Amino acid sequence: MQCKIGLFYGSSTCYTEMAGEKIAACINAMPADIQVNLHNIASAPISLMAEYSYLILGIPTWDYGELQEDWESHWDSLDAIDFSDKKVAVYGLGDQIGYPEWFQDALGYLWAKVKNQGGTMVGAWPNEGYEFDNSQALTPDRTQFVGLALDDENQIDLTDPYIDRWCQQIIREFNLHP
Repeated sequence: MQCKIGLFYGSSTCYTEMAGEKIAACINAMPADIQVNLHNIASAPISLMAEYSYLILGIPTWDYGELQEDWESHWDSLDAIDFSDKKVAVYGLGDQIGYPEWFQDALGYLWAKVKNQGGTMVGAWPNEGYEFDNSQALTPDRTQFVGLALDDENQIDLTDPYIDRWCQQIIREFNLHP
Protein backbone atom coordinates (compact mmCIF):
# COMPACT_ATOMS: atom_id res chain seq x y z
CA MET A 1 0.00 0.00 0.00
CA GLN A 2 1.41 3.36 -0.99
CA CYS A 3 1.96 5.99 1.68
CA LYS A 4 1.24 9.52 0.57
CA ILE A 5 2.93 12.62 1.97
CA GLY A 6 1.51 16.06 1.28
CA LEU A 7 4.13 18.73 0.67
CA PHE A 8 2.63 22.23 0.86
CA TYR A 9 4.70 25.33 0.17
CA GLY A 10 4.42 29.04 -0.49
CA SER A 11 6.98 30.55 -2.84
CA SER A 12 7.33 34.05 -4.22
CA THR A 13 10.71 33.74 -5.94
CA CYS A 14 10.62 29.98 -6.74
CA TYR A 15 13.37 28.93 -4.29
CA THR A 16 10.99 27.35 -1.78
CA GLU A 17 9.21 25.65 -4.67
CA MET A 18 12.50 24.31 -6.08
CA ALA A 19 13.48 23.01 -2.62
CA GLY A 20 10.07 21.30 -2.39
CA GLU A 21 10.58 19.67 -5.77
CA LYS A 22 14.00 18.41 -4.66
CA ILE A 23 12.54 17.05 -1.40
CA ALA A 24 9.76 15.29 -3.32
CA ALA A 25 12.21 13.81 -5.83
CA CYS A 26 14.53 12.62 -3.05
CA ILE A 27 11.75 10.87 -1.11
CA ASN A 28 10.01 9.50 -4.21
CA ALA A 29 13.33 7.89 -5.27
CA MET A 30 13.66 5.99 -1.98
CA PRO A 31 13.17 2.22 -2.10
CA ALA A 32 9.83 2.39 -0.31
CA ASP A 33 6.29 2.77 -1.50
CA ILE A 34 6.08 6.48 -0.67
CA GLN A 35 4.62 9.20 -2.89
CA VAL A 36 5.06 12.92 -2.19
CA ASN A 37 2.33 15.13 -3.65
CA LEU A 38 3.30 18.79 -4.16
CA HIS A 39 0.83 21.60 -3.44
CA ASN A 40 1.52 25.29 -4.02
CA ILE A 41 -0.73 27.07 -1.53
CA ALA A 42 -1.10 29.98 -3.96
CA SER A 43 -3.43 27.74 -6.01
CA ALA A 44 -4.18 24.65 -3.90
CA PRO A 45 -6.53 24.91 -0.93
CA ILE A 46 -4.77 24.26 2.37
CA SER A 47 -7.82 22.24 3.41
CA LEU A 48 -6.19 19.42 1.38
CA MET A 49 -3.80 19.00 4.32
CA ALA A 50 -6.58 17.09 6.08
CA GLU A 51 -6.21 14.27 3.52
CA TYR A 52 -2.67 13.39 4.66
CA SER A 53 -1.27 11.72 7.78
CA TYR A 54 2.22 12.97 6.88
CA LEU A 55 2.95 16.56 5.90
CA ILE A 56 5.96 18.58 4.84
CA LEU A 57 5.44 22.35 4.92
CA GLY A 58 7.77 24.84 3.23
CA ILE A 59 7.96 28.55 4.00
CA PRO A 60 10.46 31.31 3.27
CA THR A 61 11.12 34.16 5.67
CA TRP A 62 10.74 37.60 4.11
CA ASP A 63 12.52 40.77 5.12
CA TYR A 64 12.41 41.34 8.85
CA GLY A 65 10.99 37.98 9.93
CA GLU A 66 7.78 38.18 7.91
CA LEU A 67 5.61 35.41 6.49
CA GLN A 68 5.59 34.81 2.75
CA GLU A 69 2.40 36.34 1.29
CA ASP A 70 0.63 33.07 0.39
CA TRP A 71 1.15 31.72 3.91
CA GLU A 72 0.09 35.06 5.34
CA SER A 73 -3.17 35.02 3.38
CA HIS A 74 -3.97 31.48 4.62
CA TRP A 75 -2.60 31.90 8.15
CA ASP A 76 -5.95 32.09 9.98
CA SER A 77 -7.36 29.23 7.85
CA LEU A 78 -4.73 26.92 9.35
CA ASP A 79 -6.71 27.13 12.59
CA ALA A 80 -9.47 25.05 10.98
CA ILE A 81 -7.15 22.10 10.31
CA ASP A 82 -6.88 19.35 12.89
CA PHE A 83 -3.22 18.37 13.04
CA SER A 84 -3.60 16.06 16.05
CA ASP A 85 -3.31 12.87 13.97
CA LYS A 86 -0.52 14.13 11.71
CA LYS A 87 3.25 13.94 11.66
CA VAL A 88 4.66 17.16 10.25
CA ALA A 89 8.11 18.29 9.10
CA VAL A 90 8.87 21.89 8.12
CA TYR A 91 11.55 23.48 5.98
CA GLY A 92 12.34 27.11 5.39
CA LEU A 93 14.44 29.41 3.30
CA GLY A 94 16.11 32.52 4.61
CA ASP A 95 19.09 34.84 4.27
CA GLN A 96 21.40 34.59 7.29
CA ILE A 97 23.76 37.34 6.10
CA GLY A 98 21.22 39.91 4.89
CA TYR A 99 18.77 39.35 7.77
CA PRO A 100 20.80 37.82 10.62
CA GLU A 101 18.39 38.96 13.35
CA TRP A 102 15.37 37.28 11.71
CA PHE A 103 16.91 34.21 10.08
CA GLN A 104 14.22 31.57 9.48
CA ASP A 105 11.66 33.33 11.72
CA ALA A 106 8.71 32.28 9.51
CA LEU A 107 9.84 28.66 9.86
CA GLY A 108 9.51 29.01 13.62
CA TYR A 109 6.10 30.67 13.35
CA LEU A 110 4.74 27.89 11.12
CA TRP A 111 6.19 25.16 13.35
CA ALA A 112 4.60 26.73 16.44
CA LYS A 113 1.23 27.18 14.72
CA VAL A 114 1.05 23.52 13.69
CA LYS A 115 2.45 22.19 16.98
CA ASN A 116 -0.04 24.25 18.99
CA GLN A 117 -2.81 22.61 16.96
CA GLY A 118 -1.66 19.14 17.93
CA GLY A 119 0.76 18.22 15.15
CA THR A 120 3.55 15.77 15.98
CA MET A 121 6.58 17.67 14.76
CA VAL A 122 9.66 15.95 13.32
CA GLY A 123 12.72 17.02 11.39
CA ALA A 124 14.71 19.25 13.76
CA TRP A 125 17.95 20.33 12.11
CA PRO A 126 21.36 21.26 13.65
CA ASN A 127 22.17 24.97 13.64
CA GLU A 128 25.91 24.40 13.25
CA GLY A 129 27.47 25.94 10.15
CA TYR A 130 25.18 28.96 10.04
CA GLU A 131 26.03 32.55 10.95
CA PHE A 132 23.09 34.53 12.31
CA ASP A 133 22.25 36.64 15.35
CA ASN A 134 18.77 35.41 16.23
CA SER A 135 15.98 33.16 15.01
CA GLN A 136 12.45 32.33 16.07
CA ALA A 137 13.02 28.88 14.51
CA LEU A 138 15.35 27.55 17.20
CA THR A 139 14.44 24.74 19.56
CA PRO A 140 14.22 25.72 23.25
CA ASP A 141 17.82 24.60 23.88
CA ARG A 142 18.88 26.72 20.85
CA THR A 143 21.06 23.90 19.42
CA GLN A 144 18.77 23.10 16.50
CA PHE A 145 16.30 24.61 14.10
CA VAL A 146 12.76 23.25 14.34
CA GLY A 147 13.08 22.12 10.71
CA LEU A 148 15.42 22.19 7.73
CA ALA A 149 16.98 25.64 7.36
CA LEU A 150 18.14 26.46 3.84
CA ASP A 151 19.95 29.58 2.67
CA ASP A 152 20.14 29.57 -1.12
CA GLU A 153 21.39 33.15 -1.00
CA ASN A 154 24.64 32.34 0.84
CA GLN A 155 24.97 28.54 1.02
CA ILE A 156 23.42 27.19 -2.18
CA ASP A 157 26.18 24.56 -2.37
CA LEU A 158 24.80 23.00 0.83
CA THR A 159 21.15 22.83 -0.28
CA ASP A 160 21.27 19.46 -2.06
CA PRO A 161 23.32 17.60 0.57
CA TYR A 162 21.15 19.07 3.36
CA ILE A 163 17.97 18.00 1.57
CA ASP A 164 19.30 14.48 1.00
CA ARG A 165 20.25 14.09 4.67
CA TRP A 166 17.04 15.66 5.97
CA CYS A 167 14.81 13.48 3.76
CA GLN A 168 16.44 10.33 5.16
CA GLN A 169 15.94 11.74 8.66
CA ILE A 170 12.26 12.65 8.32
CA ILE A 171 11.34 9.35 6.67
CA ARG A 172 12.86 7.59 9.72
CA GLU A 173 11.04 10.00 12.07
CA PHE A 174 7.78 9.42 10.15
CA ASN A 175 8.47 5.68 10.73
CA LEU A 176 8.26 5.06 6.97
CA HIS A 177 11.58 3.22 6.70
CA PRO A 178 12.50 2.40 3.11
